This record gives sequence, C-alpha cells and structure tokens, in this order.
Amino acid sequence: MKYCNRCLQPDTRPNTVFSTDGVCPACNYFEALQHVDWHERFEILQDLLASHPRKKGQYHDCIIGVSGGKDSTRQALFLRDKLGINPLLVCLSYPPEQVTERGVNNLSNLIELGFDVVVSAPAPQTWKKLKREGFREFTNSFRSTEMALFASVPQIAIKYGIKLIFWGENPGLQLGDMKTLGRTGYDGNSLRYMNTLSSGLDWMLDCGFSKADLVSYVYPETKEFEKHDLQIVYLGWFLGDWSLVNNAAYSCANGLEIRVDGVEKTGDLYGVTALDEDFTPVNQLIKYYKFGFGRVTDYVNEEIRLGRISREAAIKIVERFDDAQDQKYIKDYCDYLGISVADFWEKVKASVNKTLFTVESDGSIHPKFKVGVGL
Repeated sequence: MKYCNRCLQPDTRPNTVFSTDGVCPACNYFEALQHVDWHERFEILQDLLASHPRKKGQYHDCIIGVSGGKDSTRQALFLRDKLGINPLLVCLSYPPEQVTERGVNNLSNLIELGFDVVVSAPAPQTWKKLKREGFREFTNSFRSTEMALFASVPQIAIKYGIKLIFWGENPGLQLGDMKTLGRTGYDGNSLRYMNTLSSGLDWMLDCGFSKADLVSYVYPETKEFEKHDLQIVYLGWFLGDWSLVNNAAYSCANGLEIRVDGVEKTGDLYGVTALDEDFTPVNQLIKYYKFGFGRVTDYVNEEIRLGRISREAAIKIVERFDDAQDQKYIKDYCDYLGISVADFWEKVKASVNKTLFTVESDGSIHPKFKVGVGL
C-alpha cells in the first residue's frame, strides 16, 4: 500500500494508477485544471447542447440523475438558471424501509424549486433480497442497488427519447477510477466500466433471480446507447468551482437539508453526503476494512488539493475518523438484511484485508499501515 505524494489517496482504490513520480490521477487532474480556459469549456458545453436539440413535441432538453443531494441540486439549478434549458430529473427511490425523511424532503425540495421529477422504484422485496445476497456473497449489499441507481437514468432516457444525460463528476479524473475515462474529459459513455457496474448481473442470476426480476438493474448495452444516440456528459468537467463543499454550499442556499449526526458516526466531515439513507455509512466502514480508506479520506483529499488543509493535518483527521461507525446504523442495517449484529461482524471480519489490517483475538481490528506512509 502506497499513498499519493500530494494527498492521501492510496493505491488500493480500485482501478487507480499512480504516475511514475507517485502522484494519483486526481491530483494530476487538479493540477491540470489550473491551466484550463473555462470560457472555452463553457462554449463547448453550449455547442453540446446545440448539437442535441429536443425533438419536436418534447418538453425536456436533457436528463439529470438525481438523489436530491448537493450535486444533483447544483446541476439542476445550473442547467436551468444559467443555460436556460429544461432538464427532466430522474430519481431512483429507495424502499420505505431504507429512505430517510431527510431524503424525501430533499427530493420534494427539487420539485418545489420547479423541476419535473420522474421517480423509479424497483420492487422492494427484490431489492431487499438482492442486498442480502450481495452482503452474503461480497460483504457489499450495495453492489446490486448501485447497478439500479446507474441503470435507471439511461433506461428512462431511452423510454422518453431524450439523448443527452448529465452526470456530476467524472470518476476517472476526479476520483481515479481510470476505466471510466471516455474520449474526452466530459464523455461519460464509459461509465459502464466503473468498478461498481463492471460486475454485471451474472452473480444475481446465480443467486436464483430471473431476468424478469432484474429489469431495473440492467444497464443498457453499448449497442443500445448507439441505437438511441445516448450521450452522458460529466457536468463537473465544465465548472471550475465544482467541489464537494462548493456544491453543498450552493445547494444549502437553495433548501438542501443536511445531516446533523456527526462525523464520528458517519465519517462525513460536513454532513452533506448520502443524505437519502443511513446504510451508506455502514458500507463506507466495510470499504475501509477492505481497501484501507473511507469517506473521510475522500473529503480531505479534495481539501488538500484546494489548499484548505495541510497533508499533515489531514492525516490526523483520517486517523481519527476514517473508521467512523454508529451502532444504531449498524443495527438498522442488520435488521433490514435479516441478520444479527454478531453475524454482521463475523462476515465483516472474514472480509477484512489481512494485508492492511490485523484482527485481534478480542475481535478488534487494527491497521498495519500508517496513514500517509503506507505499509
């Protein structure tokens, strides 16, 4: 395990490759941003919109995948209020047992701001069974639900005959998932190759689910994209001030409701991520034990690049909070999956990356690595 020389990105992030001088893709991208002609990028965006006009009889110019959170709220307002186009917002709704009141309020806020919203809601029992099987197979109950999340947007685009889809950040440039890089910095049609989507449906079929059960989880194939002339565009590529904190501040000023539960429970320094449900902090904890980094690492990396915190100060924050956890959230997560908390920890400890962590006889888990240094 090695860390980026500039931030705290570890090389254990799936699909990331450091440069020969030990710098992660996200830091290299941020450095390149300092020389960008943002006016030129704005012109490129305008040309993209002009090249994808709405069809006769259509009301919407494009589609945005939304949760009601900071990024989707910022995107929707920017496209409508800055560019004067009319987006259709598409939201994959969590089942009633999972969605938070905060999440419902934030989606309602988008509607109250004047946007048309289409809500997709996969069958709740299939959703729950898939989450249970995902945890059993991979110690990752989000493997299936993220498939549905990403699939819902192009599925709706095809049904509505809308060719242009806006997504937020480019995971290849801004996070380092290099398999998602497209033909240009804003081209999102390679999103299908990201770590989340690349697992496909085979494991679900192997668990006994039929293709009819999995309609909501099927990401359209490349030939479907080509047939319907779909284009995903990363809007974050065009915005010089695109960042976690800036998007949150902009969205809070427009009615976004944020978390108040605290970083020690969620690993969320500012309380502005995963607002629509409370199982994600549990998943982030599991990710930490698999890859050696959690939500806090992602936060401080951006803050380091923006010059708002030193690498040394960030190390202390990561050491303190990257394994953040809350017993209530873990218990709620277990109750939803129909397992005991003891079964949860048994499975998690069996999945711990033994290269990075030691599981002691008393059940405690300790990192072998030093944050910022590695193994």
